[in-house]
Order: sequence, then structure tokens, then C-alpha cells
Amino acid sequence: MTLIRPESSPRPGTTWMRPIVIALVGVGSLCAAEPVTAAPVHGGGVGSCGLCHIMHDAAAGEIALDGTRPLLVAASATDLCLTCHGNNGVFGLAPTLPPAERGAGNFTWLLEDNLNDAAGGAAAPIRGQAAGHSIASPARGTNADTRWDHAPGGTFPSALLGCTSCHDPHGTDSFRMLNGAGPVQNGATTFLYPAPVAEGLDITNAGATESRTQHTAYRSGMTQWCANCHGFYHDEGSGAAFEHPVDGNLDGDVRERYNRYEGDVSPGTGSSAMAYIPQVPFEGSTTSVTGTNGPTSSDRIMCLTCHRVHGSSAPASGRWDFRVYRLADDGVVSGSYPLPSPYPGVGQGQLCKKCHAVSHEEGRACVSCHGRTGASPFPAIR
Repeated sequence: MTLIRPESSPRPGTTWMRPIVIALVGVGSLCAAEPVTAAPVHGGGVGSCGLCHIMHDAAAGEIALDGTRPLLVAASATDLCLTCHGNNGVFGLAPTLPPAERGAGNFTWLLEDNLNDAAGGAAAPIRGQAAGHSIASPARGTNADTRWDHAPGGTFPSALLGCTSCHDPHGTDSFRMLNGAGPVQNGATTFLYPAPVAEGLDITNAGATESRTQHTAYRSGMTQWCANCHGFYHDEGSGAAFEHPVDGNLDGDVRERYNRYEGDVSPGTGSSAMAYIPQVPFEGSTTSVTGTNGPTSSDRIMCLTCHRVHGSSAPASGRWDFRVYRLADDGVVSGSYPLPSPYPGVGQGQLCKKCHAVSHEEGRACVSCHGRTGASPFPAIR
């Protein structure tokens, strides 16, 4: 008997390889009757299926065949992804010893016992769930977010959040194999917006580390893509505890400030040719992974201007800690990993100043006064 893979329509952004023809020779024996063009692991190359899937239970009880895990060699899709992409990759071994930053942040901070470096933070800990996207990984000791039953600003179920909520394990042509418009994760939700356009560091290069001259280049569509799960959270009227524009061209005053600001020790001496910092990125069609230029009139703010994707050693996956007055205060109260400052000096303040000119020093974090929609001293991070 011969089985031929059906010529069904591929998912958007993917292309089928040649039909796979398998001949069954005798009982239980398989041999390939036709060669298939080689492809990378996530592209369906010869033998790559077996790296993630099994045909039958390896041993009774080891892998559940309950319809929720499609013959995977790990307890969950997320655990499976992390067997290759964890450790020195997206899930470091310890939250105080993260691997090199390559752009997305790290899930290791989900294991933190306290991220709160505000005054009194030791007595009011913010647990690691607030560090970023709370993926559930039994093997790594992380659980679904208990604070939200759905994505803030949206409807995606927190209990289902995992690597494949955002990434297509079978491969796409998009940046980091991000899911595009259409049903995702077996119908957990339907994305309305396509995958963003971007270019990142070579994650196969162990020496790749984010810097001012080596960083992710965000080109278009990032805020819309985040809105697939979160809506346009933080926009005015969104109901968020903190309001701030999340999409739109940077106006002239902001661009001039960004280009001239070189930290509190040198707030007005910078040049547009060397203004870029990966801690406060922007989106633009001409950005490049080695670019150092500041923004132009066509460049835009986006969600990732302020947030990391996977996680951060700051609440709300911040690229810096929004709750401290000076960046040097990060990690002091909580004992968590202090995020590196892009500028010299122990007095360096919030990176809000990269875009926003300030004429006062109140001795507290910017968000304790600005952007709040409630009466709490900080936007609620529950």
C-alpha cells in the first residue's frame, strides 16, 4: 500500500515540500520511496519530524495520547521548544544569571520571587509572573498567569499561553516564525493582523549580543501584531491603568529629543547619526540591525519601544524598570537582576527621558505622576 501526502493548501507564509510518498513493506516497516528536498528542522526536512514527534507511545504512560499533545516527545509544546531554545537561549538557567540579551528578553525572570524595586518593595513583592508572558512549562517550573484569566486588553486565554501562541513550530517565512493572520494554536484565537516585518540577530551565533550597533530592526506592523491578543492596550480610553500612545509617527519634538539625548550626564549633545539605543527602539522601514541613526519623520512608536517580548527583570516586561527613580536603583530592594543602563553615571534616570524632555526632578518614577488613570501611586501591577 502507498500513502501520499495530500496536496492541501498550505498555511499562509508556508509552502509544502514535494509530496511525501511512503511505501509500507511488510508489517510495521517503512521506507521512503521518493527522496524529499532537504529543509531546516522547522521546514519539514528529512528526518526532522522525529526530533519533535513520535508515531506511537514510546512507553506506556510516558506521553499522553489525549488529543491535547499531538504525539510530542515532551509533556507540552512549550517544554518541547525549550529543550532546544532554552538554557543559553530564551530561558536562562537562573533569573540572576540571564544569558546574553538578543532582543526579546528572557523567560527566566518568570522564576523571580520579587521584581519590585520601588520604595517598600521588599514588603510588597511582585512575583515573576509579572516579568513578561507567563508561559506554562512544567519542566521549567512556570505556570499560567494566575493574575489574569485572559491577555490584558484582549481575550486570549492565559491558561493556553505557550511558545506556539506566537510562533509557528512548522515554519513560516515571517520574522522569528511568528503566526500571521488566521486561526492560531488549534483555534485558541484568530489573529486579525499579519506578522510584523523585522530583522533580528543571528540566534545561531552564540556570540550575538544586543548593542547599539547590533540589534533587532523593527520595520512595520509590531503594534498591530501585539493587538491580536492585547488590543490597542494603553491607548487613551483603552481602560488600562496607564495610558500612552502605542502606535503613530514620532513628532518633531520627540525626534529632536531622542536624537540629542545622550543620558542625564549629556542630555543635549547627541547627534542623530549615533542616537539609537536598543533599550528604546522605534519602528521604521529603513532600520537595520547595525543602524545607529535616530528616528526620522516616518518612524513610529510601537509596543516594543518600552517592552520586551518574552520577559524582563522589570515588572510588565519593561525594557527598563518603570518603578524606580534612578536606573541604578534597579535590583537594590528586590535582589533581582539589575537591567544594564545604556548611559553612564549612577544618577541616570528613567529612559522616558529619551523621548520626553523634563524640566523637573521630583525624586520618583515618571509613572508615579504621568499617564495614570487611577489613584494608586503606580499603575496597578497585580
